[in-house]
Amino acid sequence: MTLSSENTVQEVLAQMGAPTPADRKKKKVTLETTFPDSPAWQPQPVDSAKAERMAYDGCIGGYGCCYAAFYSIIGQMAEKHGAPYKDFPFHSMKAGRSGIGGWKSTCGALIGAAFAYGMFYEKKEHNELVRELFHWHDITELPVYRPKTNCKLDVDIPSSISGSVLCTTSKARWAYASGFPIKSKECSERCARLTADVARKAVEIFNAKIDGTFVSTVDKNVEMACEVSEPSSEGDAASVILVKQPEFRSVKAS
Repeated sequence: MTLSSENTVQEVLAQMGAPTPADRKKKKVTLETTFPDSPAWQPQPVDSAKAERMAYDGCIGGYGCCYAAFYSIIGQMAEKHGAPYKDFPFHSMKAGRSGIGGWKSTCGALIGAAFAYGMFYEKKEHNELVRELFHWHDITELPVYRPKTNCKLDVDIPSSISGSVLCTTSKARWAYASGFPIKSKECSERCARLTADVARKAVEIFNAKIDGTFVSTVDKNVEMACEVSEPSSEGDAASVILVKQPEFRSVKAS
């Protein structure tokens, strides 16, 4: 970088009010997150049953689990209250699909809900809400939801306990328990229904926080288990990817 271009960069940074390299040399600069101070940008209670349906429809509609879960919460506020909620760039939430861009890391449905909480609550409260939702996800047999109408795949979908927020682990344990391959229409339907379940629970927690009835049920020191157990002779569900891929088993519509 030439001296002239470096001076230009510093001028632009100064105009933006951002710290320049020279500022950093003079003193330690602390960047802080400022939440919107508009009285209009406040958490609003939403309908959990509607969120459930919206999340399912968004997921099977191609928007992805993250977008679907996020929109089922913030989108309801946008539809009912308009600005500023409607001005959020919802399309950006598509990035969280399938564990962020298909990378199969954290479940996109959980990411979407966590981002919705983050729109209104800072670190301590946000962590508490996320911990409650994520722990519930890890210990609950899912999916539970089954659309009464307009179900993309109207069959019984087995449930399982994921024991992890990771998309790849959750799918693997479900595949092992159900007998269906990960890349199957049944697995896709399972993820859409699970997204609906996450949306409903996320809204229940969110509404309780708003009306002051939320009480954390999870130890603040609880953490996600990251250990991967060794494959056993019986076929450890946690090691299903290493052990075997369950054979496809058809399910008849009920």
